[in-house]
Amino acid sequence: VMLIGLMLRGVAFEFRVKAEGWHRELWNWLFWFGSFLASLAQGLMLGSYITGFHSGFGYFLFSLLVAGGLCGGYVLLGATWLILRTEDELQRKAVAWTRWGLLWVALGVALVSIATPLVRETVRLKWFDFPRTLGLMLLPAARVATWLWVWALTGRMKHEQPVSEWKPFAGAVTIFLLAFLGLAYSLFPYIVIDRITIWQGAAHPSALKVVLIGALVVLPFIIGYTVFAYRVFRGKASEKLYD
Repeated sequence: VMLIGLMLRGVAFEFRVKAEGWHRELWNWLFWFGSFLASLAQGLMLGSYITGFHSGFGYFLFSLLVAGGLCGGYVLLGATWLILRTEDELQRKAVAWTRWGLLWVALGVALVSIATPLVRETVRLKWFDFPRTLGLMLLPAARVATWLWVWALTGRMKHEQPVSEWKPFAGAVTIFLLAFLGLAYSLFPYIVIDRITIWQGAAHPSALKVVLIGALVVLPFIIGYTVFAYRVFRGKASEKLYD
């Protein structure tokens, strides 16, 4: 389902450029639907992964909560990126989308944070074994502080007060990083929680060495290409590009 959504995104993006009249609006909606479908599928897979691929209505409901939160996260990332890359009317729309995405993410993260310890006892013990885990509360506290910072920034932008345009995007990325750091701590050292650890699931050392050599060769090219692409497309997108 995720692959179908990604393919629909690609096709809609190409055809939208060439379309005219109501066809252009149709491809806009299909691009949105493909993006939503891919995001929802990713969230469902992530939710299933966190629960150890257990089946049942409760587990599926939890996966839906994760999927909803992830969709909101993508809205937040995309909207803050548009704040950085656009101007005038579209930028004002992006500020409104950012605030909507922030509310969506807050609700999703709150529900998932409550549900995850209830779904998995392993996670509950790792987070709520006080006072040993008291220091871990800095992680959710930092996430809340970053959320409030981005909310305040977009509030100032909404009232057309001067704000560095890169800050909301940096805040959104930070929220994502903190969320996934918390997830990584919750699951470590398991690949499939309570079933398979990273050491049990690892390939033979000889195979890992081959992969490492390949990564060391390929990774610099990927980084270089990415830096080059961002440099070529740096700056504001002109109005003609998103008409």
